[in-house]
Amino acid sequence: MNGILLVDKPADWTSFDVVAKLRGATRQKKLGHGGTLDPMATGLLPVFFGRATRLTDLLPDHTKRYEAELQLGLETDTYDTTGTVLRRRPVSVTPEALNAVAARFKGPITQLPPMYSSVKVDGRRLYELARQGKEIERPPRQVHIYSLDCRLVSPDRVALSIFCSRGTYVRSLCHDMGAMLGCGGAMSALRRTASSGFVLEDALPLDRAVELARQGSLEAHLLPIWAAFSALPRIDVKPKEARLMRHGVRLEADRLGAAAGQTYQLWAAEGFMGIGAINDEGQFVFRNLCPS
Repeated sequence: MNGILLVDKPADWTSFDVVAKLRGATRQKKLGHGGTLDPMATGLLPVFFGRATRLTDLLPDHTKRYEAELQLGLETDTYDTTGTVLRRRPVSVTPEALNAVAARFKGPITQLPPMYSSVKVDGRRLYELARQGKEIERPPRQVHIYSLDCRLVSPDRVALSIFCSRGTYVRSLCHDMGAMLGCGGAMSALRRTASSGFVLEDALPLDRAVELARQGSLEAHLLPIWAAFSALPRIDVKPKEARLMRHGVRLEADRLGAAAGQTYQLWAAEGFMGIGAINDEGQFVFRNLCPS
């Protein structure tokens, strides 16, 4: 089996749990996922089968969309409501104050990963240290919030719609917004609705995916590898050029009509080949994703 399965991850499952469940149900060894979701989070989790596992770092779109809820007046050690409560504060937040704070988080921002996260520092996962009661310095990361819409749904609860870059911690966003509002805050719900160009509406609930796998009919629900690159411009390669490229020959860019600074999806008479782009020497570098 080769392809991409879009799964609607249920709450209380790790992303690894989902992969392990599908691995057992399909008896396929080569599986991976695109974009870790915390156990409390639900929503879109792309799962890669077979040759598609090579796509993780090749996807042209790494943006994410989330629907989240922020609980005001609460600070926890995990930055969400599953953690130990560290402090409670009274809440008096107006829509105007909320929108003013949200505006400060739009665009490129610096985030500090939570201690309860899978980020590695000196070879150790942060959550492993956090469980030992340790807190260490961790390097901040640059992320981008493309849009952030907020609305008060009660005096102490905020609904968030977030469009962001890869690597964004929504828990950190909730924590930092709460701190800036002066009352503290923790993430109380999270649902991913889009990831890397895929959308939740096309996903299968995990239990349905497992049922189809045990029936031997899950493969029909896998997206082809090329679906990950459907938004890229397309080059249809002639048979001679296709043969040369598959043998590792780097062709001159003008031979393929390719422009610098652009990644392309490549197709031959027999179907999708892979992706490619121009290097500094003006040659077209081909990444074969469907070896014959």
